[in-house]
Amino acid sequence: MAETTDSSCVYKNPDAPVEARVQDLLSRMTLQEKIGQVTQIERSVASHDVLTDYFIGSVQSGAGSWPFEDAKSSDWADMIDGFQRSALASRLGIPIIYGTDAVHGNNNVYGATIFPHNISLDADLVKRIGAVTALEVRASGIHWTFAPCVAVLGDPRWGRCYESYGEAAKIVSEMSSFISGLQGEPPEEHPNGYPFLAGRNNLIACAKHFVGDGGTDKGLSEGNTIASYEDLERIHVAPYVNCISQGVCTVMASFSSWNGSRLHSDYYLLTEVLKQKLGFKGFLVSDCDGLETISEPQGSDNRNCVKLGINAGIDMVMVPFKYQQFIEDLTNLVESGEVPMARINDAVERILKVKFVAGLFEYPLTDRSLLPTVAREVAREAVRKSLVLLKNGKNDDKPFLPLDRTAKRILVVGTHADNLGNQCGGWTKTKSGQSGKITIGTTLLDAIKAAVGDKTEVIYEKTPSKETLASCEDFSYAIVALGETPYAEMRGDNAELTIPLNGNNIVTAVAEKIPTLVILFTGRPMVLEMPVLEKTEALVAAWFPGTEGQGMADVIFGDYDFEGKLPVSWFKRVDQLPLNVDGNFYDPLFPLGFGLNCNSGSLV
Repeated sequence: MAETTDSSCVYKNPDAPVEARVQDLLSRMTLQEKIGQVTQIERSVASHDVLTDYFIGSVQSGAGSWPFEDAKSSDWADMIDGFQRSALASRLGIPIIYGTDAVHGNNNVYGATIFPHNISLDADLVKRIGAVTALEVRASGIHWTFAPCVAVLGDPRWGRCYESYGEAAKIVSEMSSFISGLQGEPPEEHPNGYPFLAGRNNLIACAKHFVGDGGTDKGLSEGNTIASYEDLERIHVAPYVNCISQGVCTVMASFSSWNGSRLHSDYYLLTEVLKQKLGFKGFLVSDCDGLETISEPQGSDNRNCVKLGINAGIDMVMVPFKYQQFIEDLTNLVESGEVPMARINDAVERILKVKFVAGLFEYPLTDRSLLPTVAREVAREAVRKSLVLLKNGKNDDKPFLPLDRTAKRILVVGTHADNLGNQCGGWTKTKSGQSGKITIGTTLLDAIKAAVGDKTEVIYEKTPSKETLASCEDFSYAIVALGETPYAEMRGDNAELTIPLNGNNIVTAVAEKIPTLVILFTGRPMVLEMPVLEKTEALVAAWFPGTEGQGMADVIFGDYDFEGKLPVSWFKRVDQLPLNVDGNFYDPLFPLGFGLNCNSGSLV
């Protein structure tokens, strides 16, 4: 039963200073309640009894974990409000903070707007994308997104390449304004490093993964970043300075290592650098089961992993299913003095601070007035501005784009032309994503059919038939859509980076007979072999554009010109990797910042 309100209950007074509320509440908490606050569990085990008996501080949705398949925002809000009511029924009535991986829109929720992934975003739009994403996510009852990823990309073989904003620290730092879109922009007088949230329509952000996750050797997920501290600070720490200046509420530790030291147990980086040198005053959360990565083999000696991780500076621990063992281990460690009570108090203070700043004590339940919120027009604009034109015509003086929308007959082929899942990429419905019609949206084929004239016939074949190719003279041009299928994290690590699904053969078969535009759906630069480079008339990097396929048609048919520029160098051969504009022997196929437009045929 929650404590009743009285005049001495400072933490329940919304007019009291945040720090006073934190200290008042902390002074009332038992060790069990404190350890509950540093514990985050998965929604599928978050029963009423678990939430109240263990005083759980946070609940999250693992990727692909829904109330039920194709659950809409209102269904999510019903579930999360149920969890919240359980938390509020505990002795002190401390609300939970609910988190999810909303990394390109509210991507776990059926029917939500799916934006292009980070690798393709436009700097002028990213703040607006954050603001409208916050509205959609808050409408579903969620308080906190594990985004943005501010990794500086070192190698496109990395399976999380598309989660990065680019290969240069300057680009990533600028794009971190996404945080101000999510959380709101703090006033000039706001103390540096102190967590900030503007209001109920804003969403708690999480800068991740601290630090060096994009710079691992050979681009291996959860690998080892080999660098001096000076280089680590110049390249990989740099974006966090901007995140912290915007009042980012949370930071997530990286699965990766720095010179062999696991980040989840690196006191120097987590405490001395992040919290002390950079002045971060929000809370630091582990990655999912992140403490298990500390030991070798992973998952062994859990007690020691908990000790090392908490003492290194982890404040909240994602233990989706093994929460009972974690709570038992941490309780024992505190009682034995191996984890100081001061460290627990510091972690809880940081967590409570964010909850008070976010207004969760005053407004713990979903604002149902937000439920009609959708952001499709902003996403469509984001698609338009994300497309990068790499080639336009076999001769500079004879551009191929924009396409003629009144052409008599058009051939559309490829694995990605009519596949919404392939168009969205990973972290859509599930962690690795799925092919097929997985949510509500517009495919490239849908968009083409809507854009062309009434008298234009659009023929679609996933793989072009011999009969179709034999009648090539009947087609004004062809559009071939191909690329990577969805993936995430380790499943995306790729040492070859060739276009899958027989892509080059399809391009050859079509482009040898029909003037062809190739649209490449990808989370990173790929090997572009001779058929794609030389036989085609035009080549567009569409990245993973999300649900709003009309944005592609807007540009290829000339309603808007191309504006996209490469945020990463496009290599010629895999043996050149890692290839970076600041490195030696820089000889890319297309350099960082490359992108053509139609009107002038010149660089954007």
